Amino acid sequence: MPLPTAPAEHVDRVLCVLAHPDDVDFGSAGTVATWTAAGTEVTYCMVTDGDAGGFDETPRDQMGPLRREEQRAAAAAVGVTDVRFLGYPDGRLEPTLDLRRDISRVIRQVRPQRVLTSSPERFWERIGASHPDHMTVGESTLRAVYPDARNPFAFPELLADEGLDAWTVSEVWLGGGPRSDHAVDVTDVLDRKLAALRSHVSQVSHWPEGQLQEFLTGWMRQNARAHGLPDGRLAEAFHVVHTG
Repeated sequence: MPLPTAPAEHVDRVLCVLAHPDDVDFGSAGTVATWTAAGTEVTYCMVTDGDAGGFDETPRDQMGPLRREEQRAAAAAVGVTDVRFLGYPDGRLEPTLDLRRDISRVIRQVRPQRVLTSSPERFWERIGASHPDHMTVGESTLRAVYPDARNPFAFPELLADEGLDAWTVSEVWLGGGPRSDHAVDVTDVLDRKLAALRSHVSQVSHWPEGQLQEFLTGWMRQNARAHGLPDGRLAEAFHVVHTG
């Protein structure tokens, strides 16, 4: 059978796998808000605690726990209550078999029809989107989606020891990459996206008043224009991969 040419109109479960607390909120919180409003259950999986981030004098041993709490508050702002952390070290991610297994485990636990993650491709025109951790998580998540999570013989301990059956993800949405073929109009949930981002006090409190919203609306307006939305609309954009 040919693969679909457009994303499913509705899915029951989505898993978002990102490298750091706040990654999902900068790129996708508006989209997530539209999903939860439509009744989709959304789970967040953060691979690191973001312990290498921040712009103030917060002691390093406190930054990880602080950012976990910020991410939980941000998730609540867009209707997400299931937030998981894998506890890998911030800034030192590599596409290891252990990481693939740990992401595969969460996929088999959540059993999502759709997975959202970061693009594994470098975005030369916007290098800030291509943090090595972002690219590593995108590549590792794609490897977990295909073939690991759907293959009952990959990481057999997940089935033998944890009772986690194989699961096939139908769609992967990639954000922050050099290409996009699908846009989500998030104009009407901008306030929820901003509330989520402002929950990350350790990451955004250094921005001058109004600058964060100006930055966000500027690039989301560009996304909307590039994908043919009417003037004045705001959009988050993704590359949608159908995995069969």
